[in-house]
Amino acid sequence: MSYVVLARKYRPRSFDQMVGQSHVVQALTNALQQQRLHHAYLFTGTRGVGKTTVSRILAKSLNCTGADGTGGITAHPCGVCTACTEIDADRYIDYVELDAASNRSIDEIRDLIERAAYKPSVGRFKVFMIDEAHQLTRDAFNALLKTLEEPPEYLKFVLATTDPDKMLPTVLSRCLQFNLRPMAPETVHEHLLNVLQQEQVAFDAPSLRLLSRAARGSMRDALSLTDQAIAYGGGTLAEETVRAMLGSVDRGHAAALVRALAQRDGATVLAGVQGLRERGLSAAATLEEMATLLQQMAVAQMVPGALDDTDPDTGGAVELAGLMPPDETQLLYSIALHGRAELSLAPDEYAGLTMVLLRLLAFPSGGGAPQARPKLEAARAPAAASGVASAPAVRPVAPAAPVAAPVAPVAAPRPAPAVQAAPVAASAPAVPVAAAAPAMPARPARAEPPAAVPPQASTPAASVAAPAVRAQPVPAAPARPQRPMPAAAASPARAASSALQEPPSWHDEAPPWDDEPPWQGAAAPEPDFDIVPPAPAPAQARPVAGSAQIPGPQVQQSRQTQPQPQAPAAAPAPRVRPAADEGDELSPTALGERWVAVVQQLKIVALVRELAMQSELIAAEEADAPLWRLRVERESLRNPALCEKLQAALRELVHPALRLEVEAGKAQDSPALREAHERDRRQRQAERIIHDDPLVQQLLQRYPTARIVPGSIKPN
Repeated sequence: MSYVVLARKYRPRSFDQMVGQSHVVQALTNALQQQRLHHAYLFTGTRGVGKTTVSRILAKSLNCTGADGTGGITAHPCGVCTACTEIDADRYIDYVELDAASNRSIDEIRDLIERAAYKPSVGRFKVFMIDEAHQLTRDAFNALLKTLEEPPEYLKFVLATTDPDKMLPTVLSRCLQFNLRPMAPETVHEHLLNVLQQEQVAFDAPSLRLLSRAARGSMRDALSLTDQAIAYGGGTLAEETVRAMLGSVDRGHAAALVRALAQRDGATVLAGVQGLRERGLSAAATLEEMATLLQQMAVAQMVPGALDDTDPDTGGAVELAGLMPPDETQLLYSIALHGRAELSLAPDEYAGLTMVLLRLLAFPSGGGAPQARPKLEAARAPAAASGVASAPAVRPVAPAAPVAAPVAPVAAPRPAPAVQAAPVAASAPAVPVAAAAPAMPARPARAEPPAAVPPQASTPAASVAAPAVRAQPVPAAPARPQRPMPAAAASPARAASSALQEPPSWHDEAPPWDDEPPWQGAAAPEPDFDIVPPAPAPAQARPVAGSAQIPGPQVQQSRQTQPQPQAPAAAPAPRVRPAADEGDELSPTALGERWVAVVQQLKIVALVRELAMQSELIAAEEADAPLWRLRVERESLRNPALCEKLQAALRELVHPALRLEVEAGKAQDSPALREAHERDRRQRQAERIIHDDPLVQQLLQRYPTARIVPGSIKPN
């Protein structure tokens, strides 16, 4: 006779032999004894927990005739009658098992429904068992619904699935559902002990514990692994052979790593990982064993004496529990769990294990800073002594202590440059609270030229010398590091400090079309077109009292002399007229303004418009046949077909004989760049208004954990 594997040989034949599923056994036993039978049952659970076994025992209970042939429905099938023996041998004609993994179409279900129309041939009930029922198609489910809801009185349905979430709700509502749970390692250990004793196989206790944990709640997996271990060990079970077969890590390696982490000994951790590499032990198995150990440590810390004293690993877990604080135990447990998913992303399995273990050392221990922190501070000390400052140090920090009394006003502070790093941060608490001179919202790092702004407006003395404004005391509040000061407590140097508070980006630099402002030197040449002034636009953000001041006449005059980029969506299309003189040579700024105005009037779409938006007008020769030269960076936009379409549109708008030349190069001034700069300017202005709002500052001071969500401020 051929060998029968343990999983089939020791499959339960009755409810009395079932282990680990007492809740299902009790419900079915009571139902059979009271004759309260449902027409459809659904058994769910992971692999190897007994779904098919329960189905066969239920079929035997419904069709058992007893040893004398006079028995009826019973919760304890005899196991010797024709129905019991043939169901165990899988040849009973009234018990049909359908594997939905390979028979999932509507044709198999139709055949099953046709067979349901006939009464049982030899038994009391017909039992249709559909395994892996969640893999049936939707059409197959729909074809089965009516029969499943109102089957004949002699027909019973049994459905088994490992994924009940994929079942149709209409099917679930027609079935009596039982969830078979994964079995505890202790239950698996006890069952394996009985099986090995009946098989007369030599074994030791550690090998059984390894097999019980490796089964992960599946009794069939436990019996299959036991079969494999017996063959691997030559008829016996030993801890070394079972551990080598499973590829599991010895508890000693995991305990050594946890001990080194508890002592903050990074060198020992690296040596332990190197030892695992030399022995060829799995990094994932190491983290799994560490997680098991840490779970026992956490139980020993929170509930002393709750661990099983008969387990030989309990003593080591209790000892390590006293070396590590409970919070670090929980943190290391979480790191070990999440680290298993990160091993596949690391370039090397053991390098990933090293990073996972060193992650705990990056957090400060209960006694202070982590071990590597003093070395890092010592390495930074020479750089700090030599005056080299790191990038984050440029950012100003709010004062450590709240200001409790008003500060006396300064009579005549010295004018400071537009941008200063350390002096602004150091003098911020000592600046008087007064009405500050308004600052330009755009390009805070650029200083106004003396020719456009009067001397009294360019120095902070005018802002502090006003006798009508009195210094107001700042209310005491908890110190909030790296928070912008309220607008009411702003100093005359606020225009310079606000530039330092913003993160550095390419938008902070002046755009190329502002390198030569038209107000410097001689008057700018008159452009050869007229721009219709746009209608007054609504405010970009709600003005708040104290957060912004109306600029004086001098500042308004300087703003009028400065050309502002026009957004195509906000301003109406300008009217283009011929140039005043053919021999005039326009400046780059005037060329840029002229090209923006022309693009706004062009009737072009798609890639042709993208070509115009990404282009820079570098020359415009006015003659009988005007020649305009454009600079475009992207090669795909310099397509001759696109250039011809753009030239045709320009001829309709500007001159019928206009010629267009396109050359390669990076555009420094284009309509797209101007639009991006304008959007960034409006965004920064809106963020500055919100940050300077006294109500916002009051809320930030009152609630220490409050913050402004990045990206939540949008200009109107």
